[in-house]
Amino acid sequence: MAIPAPEASYVVYGGELSYFTRKLTAALDFYGVPYELRAKLADVRDEVETRSGTHQVPVLHTPDNWMVGDTTPLLELLDARHPDRRLFPAGPLGVLVHLVEEYFDEWVARTMVHYRWHYPRSAEFAALRMAGGDAEAAARIAAWGPRACRATGTESEGQRQAAEGEYRRILDAAERQLADTPHLLGQRPCAADCIVLGGLRAHTNMDPDPKETLAAFPRVVAWAERDAAQWHGQGDLAAFPESTAFARFVLDELREHYLPVLAANVDALRAGAKAFSALSYGETVSYLTRPYPVRSWRMIQRRLAHLDDAERRVVLDWAKAQGLSAALALP
Repeated sequence: MAIPAPEASYVVYGGELSYFTRKLTAALDFYGVPYELRAKLADVRDEVETRSGTHQVPVLHTPDNWMVGDTTPLLELLDARHPDRRLFPAGPLGVLVHLVEEYFDEWVARTMVHYRWHYPRSAEFAALRMAGGDAEAAARIAAWGPRACRATGTESEGQRQAAEGEYRRILDAAERQLADTPHLLGQRPCAADCIVLGGLRAHTNMDPDPKETLAAFPRVVAWAERDAAQWHGQGDLAAFPESTAFARFVLDELREHYLPVLAANVDALRAGAKAFSALSYGETVSYLTRPYPVRSWRMIQRRLAHLDDAERRVVLDWAKAQGLSAALALP
């Protein structure tokens, strides 16, 4: 029997400990639309995966009976439905927001995986919770964790420490920004806030080991637990190209740490290699070659292509000054 369309709300198939599920639920909170979070249990799994075209979570089931995966296109879909609360702004500022979001989507995700699966206490906590208390299922989940860490380049002790150091810098930048503005890029939330909240709510303010680190950043904790939800649709993002100190910090980190790995991934895809090496924090690190980061970056390039000529020139001049020109022209 087919899953009926939700009558007056959205259904999110995902999990409370899922980075991207919690990104999507943060976005739905900001859009101000009702939704229900459901686990993708065996009785619905085949239909959800067939209709959405993905085995990953989250999948959004819409009131008009679509099932859609991939959070960034989902936010663009929902922006069109809720233009007064859009999370990707129009024009050049939309490119900047997308770049900040991309850093967390495709780079900081590895730090979330590391924190969860390299610390035994956090791994046990997360696996049992994800398995609903079933010890046998939890063991299978926990066995996946180290493989994910190897694939994303945090197997060595040096990379683990570097990833944690980078995340502490992120928390420090967020703590300082939230002293000035209610959200990370200004007076209202955007797509970048959603993915940062996804990490906090699903991982670092959930799992016991990173939660200890997070305790040193009380504004960030309050924002994740309470303050972010106080938005009622008002305010503006900081203007392009200055944006906020937090956004400028992230773009520096993206340029220095993520873009070299992305470029090496592109080369590996061209060569048909299953894995590649890249220099990360002064160490040659092995990564699993993945096509998705390149598809994801293409979304930023499409956003740039949809600007008018004057706006595109403004963004390209800014990107050149930021050392991002080669990335926006990624072949």
